[in-house]
Amino acid sequence: MVRISVVATVKNEASSIGRLLDSLAAQSRTPDEVVIADGGSTDGTLDRLRAERRFPLTVIEAPGTNISQGRNRAIAAARGEIIAVTDAGVRLHPDWLRHLLRPFEERPETVAVAGFFLPDPFTPFEVAMAATVLPERRDIRPDRFWPSSRSVAFRKWAWEAVGGYPEWLDYCEDLVFDFALYERFGPFAFAPEAVVYFRPRQSMRAFFLQYYRYARGDGKADLWRLRHAVRYATYLGLVPALALLSLQVHPACALGYLLGGFLYLRAPYRRLFRLWEGYPWPERLHMLAWVPLIRLWGDLAKMIGYPVGGLWRWRHLRGTRRLHGSTRLAPAMDPLP
Repeated sequence: MVRISVVATVKNEASSIGRLLDSLAAQSRTPDEVVIADGGSTDGTLDRLRAERRFPLTVIEAPGTNISQGRNRAIAAARGEIIAVTDAGVRLHPDWLRHLLRPFEERPETVAVAGFFLPDPFTPFEVAMAATVLPERRDIRPDRFWPSSRSVAFRKWAWEAVGGYPEWLDYCEDLVFDFALYERFGPFAFAPEAVVYFRPRQSMRAFFLQYYRYARGDGKADLWRLRHAVRYATYLGLVPALALLSLQVHPACALGYLLGGFLYLRAPYRRLFRLWEGYPWPERLHMLAWVPLIRLWGDLAKMIGYPVGGLWRWRHLRGTRRLHGSTRLAPAMDPLP
């Protein structure tokens, strides 16, 4: 039988590590081993990991490492032929691993499998956050779905073939890894039933930092140029242009804001109407109000983070060209166009 290793990285996850470990212990398909890299926890996370006895667990202490470095260390130490990757802060469906492995069993030529994730909100604010930022299954095109490393599996030799996760990236590393696997081996098999439950950010401050870091990673890796350009053009061009037209041409031009708002918020509200079942109307009204604020706040975070990452990239490439005459950022994975 093929040996299966589950890997994850953690850092200061004392408040959530129990949910991950409990859900690993409850898997209908038990992993042959679990390898977790700790990036330098100081809050008791390591104590909780060391006390785990319900399944074979190897803990790698790697203080100062980023997520990519931690994952690569955990995968290098894993003995499984297939690596299933998840993340701190999630809760796994009891059949997560069984569903994630099914494409490998049904089609031996399968190299990588994309699982899925669903929101696990605890408060009305988190329901609004989930509706605003997390996709539904119906939003996904399986042949072009780039899985989060909250729920993905691949053959260890494929990880080696593409050079592992890009250690020069601290965020968006899983996307660059996805692209490398896709370019080398083709589309991921899609296993939407391989679900992990992900708790959304619990405050606007934490959400801003998350999206700032995501966008900074986009800038570093040179991802989604058009998407970011459209965002800047909308906020810095279209929005003020409509204001000017409504003042100097005709007030009816301001109706463009209504059309734009409808297009901008249609998908989040559609998701919200399915997520808020069971909540009383006063809390639903709060959710309705939070959605546009969350959307705007996230866009602001992205607009600040992206040029920071782009500046890092420009400086790094300039230094690389000067020292080595090359634009290569990683020895085994080159994200440059």
